[in-house]
Amino acid sequence: MEHDSTSLTPAEITGLANAIDRPLVLVGMMGVGKTTVGRKLASMLGMPFVDADEEIERAAQMSIPEIFATYDEAYFRSGERRVIARLVGHGRPGDRKVLATGGGAFVDPATRALILECTISIWLDSDVDTLLDRVGRKGNRPLLKQGNPREILTRLLDERRSAYEQAAIHITSMNQPHQMTVNSILKALQAWL
Repeated sequence: MEHDSTSLTPAEITGLANAIDRPLVLVGMMGVGKTTVGRKLASMLGMPFVDADEEIERAAQMSIPEIFATYDEAYFRSGERRVIARLVGHGRPGDRKVLATGGGAFVDPATRALILECTISIWLDSDVDTLLDRVGRKGNRPLLKQGNPREILTRLLDERRSAYEQAAIHITSMNQPHQMTVNSILKALQAWL
């Protein structure tokens, strides 16, 4: 089998997986592909995958749109902070997993500080057109129900960029197969470690 130069060999992936000693946390805008990419990345590295939004819904026994409708964004962010703190284990050595966070999680200063201290943070970045295409497939985005989705995504990306830029690794996820993004993450992790 011919080796694709954009991806690591199975032996390189095994070596990389063995070198990772803490959670990998994917941050970035809604629709960038954190959950899909995270599942593929976790599978390739032989690690568990956890979606923070699913854990928040489980803990609250409500969907995220229901939490936003019943309470408010500040209430949601407070719960999100507690759930992420539990999931990253406050930096327990050897706690290896891939965690996908919600789009606003890394913007919260306390959550961001915890992620930066205890994990390897990976910012999945994308342009607004790609985000619009992806979020249009789901109707469960409470922040996009408050006006023009393009304007909201553009504003949120502008507001959040300075937080996202603090992540250890920056990967651009364009309108391409998610496996290409996973390959980019693996290469960047190999270089970072």
